[in-house]
Amino acid sequence: MQKFSVTILGSNSALPANGRNPTSQLLNVNNQYYLIDCGEGTQMQLRRYRLKMQRISAIFISHLHGDHYFGLLGLLNSLHLLGRTAPITIICPSMLKQIIDIQMNAAGGKLQFPIEYKFTDDVQKRNNKRPIYLDKHIEVEAFPLKHRIDCCGFTFKEVKGEYKYLPEKGSEIGIKIQEIPQVKKGKNVVRDDGTQIFFKDVTHPPDLQRTYAYCTDTRPLESTSEYARHADVMYHEATFLFIEASRAKQTYHSTALKAGEVAKNAKVGQLLIGHFSARYDNLIPLLDEAKQEFENTDLAIEGKEFEINLKDTSY
Repeated sequence: MQKFSVTILGSNSALPANGRNPTSQLLNVNNQYYLIDCGEGTQMQLRRYRLKMQRISAIFISHLHGDHYFGLLGLLNSLHLLGRTAPITIICPSMLKQIIDIQMNAAGGKLQFPIEYKFTDDVQKRNNKRPIYLDKHIEVEAFPLKHRIDCCGFTFKEVKGEYKYLPEKGSEIGIKIQEIPQVKKGKNVVRDDGTQIFFKDVTHPPDLQRTYAYCTDTRPLESTSEYARHADVMYHEATFLFIEASRAKQTYHSTALKAGEVAKNAKVGQLLIGHFSARYDNLIPLLDEAKQEFENTDLAIEGKEFEINLKDTSY
């Protein structure tokens, strides 16, 4: 089974405090990197944890509050200085392109690699999931959250792999080398003499696709449980303890208790909570509160890598 994990680069909310940085995560799919949000200091965190920023092929920005994108221009400039020429895709609100262009023009500079933009502006209007990115490793859908400004969540799902060829079975049947790629694609072989080889007789099904759901700044929503349903791992913001529920509602954020409730209703395998308020030095009370609703919860601790494993379906 190929590598599929997420490393936490930043786990705080608006202010860097208590040794924590603003929001950012790095998704690793078969050693291809995808950056999710890019708060201030993200490139420093990538270097700190020895994660090769040149491997990043796409960047996903949930919304345009600074703690989710203020690190982006610095990162792009560093990629330029390091000699990057390969294109990079940025999935974001359309206004972010204007912000980047203004800053680049003001500095009289130009990146030596192209940026391909994919905009999330219509996600709120559609009020459903929207396929927004696809490559040979991952397929991504965006969905609406409810924050003070337009904000998107994302589900990252592995692309379905090929069938696994079984050499001993193929040898018994007498399959030819040039026929192997066809059966690995799930296609039967039909020879000129009419002989058929059924791909199911010489292959094993592909690994099941794993899914990571990213749900950042938002009030707790029933719809989030639907969009993230059955994800193997879900990240959900938990800015406040429930005792601050009125503050959470006022600022369009969630409490740890409500994050656990969303995870329980979504029937996910594991919950990660983050986007912690600077008022909390000790995060254990937030973890304990989320576990009241969803036991398999972990804190999104910076530098920690979480493997995204298939969730237990025995319950």
